[in-house]
Amino acid sequence: MTRAPGRGHPPAQWLQSRTRKGDFVGRSDARHDGRRFSRPLYRWLPVALVLAVLAGAFVSFEYDLGDKLGLSRDEAGPAGVEPPEGLELPELPTPAPVAGELPGGSVRTTKVRAALAPYLKDKDLGPHVVVAVAQPGQDPVFEQGRGPATPASTMKLLTTVAALESLGPGATFTTRVVDGAKPRDIVLVGGGDPYLARKPGRSSYPRVADVTTLAGKTAAALKAAGRTTVRVQYDDHLFTGPKASPTWPPTYADVAAPISALWVDQGTTPGQYGFDQDPAAVAADAFVAGLEKAGITVAGTPKRVKSGESADVASVQSPPLWQIVEKVLATSDNEGADVLSHQVGLAEGTGGSFVGGARAVRQVLTGIGVDLDGAVIHDGSGLSRSDRLQPATLLDVLAHAADAERPELRAAITGLPVAGFTGSLAFRFDKGAPAGRGRVRAKTGTLTGVHGLAGVTTDRQGNLMSFVLIADKVRLEDTLDARATLDQMAAALGACRCG
Repeated sequence: MTRAPGRGHPPAQWLQSRTRKGDFVGRSDARHDGRRFSRPLYRWLPVALVLAVLAGAFVSFEYDLGDKLGLSRDEAGPAGVEPPEGLELPELPTPAPVAGELPGGSVRTTKVRAALAPYLKDKDLGPHVVVAVAQPGQDPVFEQGRGPATPASTMKLLTTVAALESLGPGATFTTRVVDGAKPRDIVLVGGGDPYLARKPGRSSYPRVADVTTLAGKTAAALKAAGRTTVRVQYDDHLFTGPKASPTWPPTYADVAAPISALWVDQGTTPGQYGFDQDPAAVAADAFVAGLEKAGITVAGTPKRVKSGESADVASVQSPPLWQIVEKVLATSDNEGADVLSHQVGLAEGTGGSFVGGARAVRQVLTGIGVDLDGAVIHDGSGLSRSDRLQPATLLDVLAHAADAERPELRAAITGLPVAGFTGSLAFRFDKGAPAGRGRVRAKTGTLTGVHGLAGVTTDRQGNLMSFVLIADKVRLEDTLDARATLDQMAAALGACRCG
């Protein structure tokens, strides 16, 4: 891992789309004077000649007339070029504002209550609903419901803010290849990159590292050293402890990958259902395939080892942490969040495990003043039904992330899905106040019987509010209705004039 200076709902299904590439076949004209001309080239030749003349004129102007008129290039840029002698330029007027400034100000409890009142008694929400609304960094202006709630994926807000605070937004995670204990051995060493891929992505964001590129770099280094045959080993010992939280039920094996410091495509293999049960071994196989394609002979099959200190043969780096955080929050990525929790544990000295990560997240957040009273943290993703958070904790975390004086935490706000537009909220907010669409940014939280939103919104007067809405005892048959009611509550905050 390189330090900077100083989904996750259990997925119901994945939708895949495929773009088919078309072939363009050019046709040529008939013979003319014994030669064959390409119609497109023949048609564009005069245009090319005109462009060439214009380019020549521009060069003449800039390098000849430009000097005579005092318009030659200057290292200071256009602002540094003095006007010709005798030329007087008028003063630029101050432009009129296109729209007046939103006043903002203090949010009134009565108006927040009035905005939420139509929804608070909805029986679809079940018997336990906690609601809290505040202006960031201030005491709540409205609260309803008592006791901690099951946070589900709103827990990812704690994980990502702790990661940004502990590691820094520019931190990256390195996957390395080093020399092994014997001359022919090389070792693929996992660095806990949550988005390490099998092959290069063409249009993915963020742009991720991949083992095929790493294999190509390794092959080039090996050939330069006169080595064409190797034995591959792999090391996934950066993370310790169980690969699933002890608080997860066995059924989660179908919805959550084994957490590993070395994997590709988050422990999945194209064309295969479910997750790789030994993701590090699968990653090593993909690396071997890349080496062989690059002209390196690999003897035997990859073996798991614990590598020692050795110089890198080659390496690739993850995207910066702030981009990883944005993706984890936008897509509610369970695996990504739990990897980040493990990384915080390593950075804070509590260990790269579920237990160490949970302890480290608590330690970091306590250090920046987050109220963790009543908090129970077992993982980074919120998949555990034993997790508990008070609304005040989520409000505190949002306040720190939204603080203009804490830009290093900003990705925890910019990564929040936008209501009706992006991420896990892209296909929601189709009911309720239209003004909430695009105005509300919130982290979703969903488990069976648990539905929540925690985020920020700006009302129609410019008042910034943070909010927590969680119902954690929803009957299965009320799932969609409860979720719609929470969307309507958040939209009502965005649409109100609460100042």
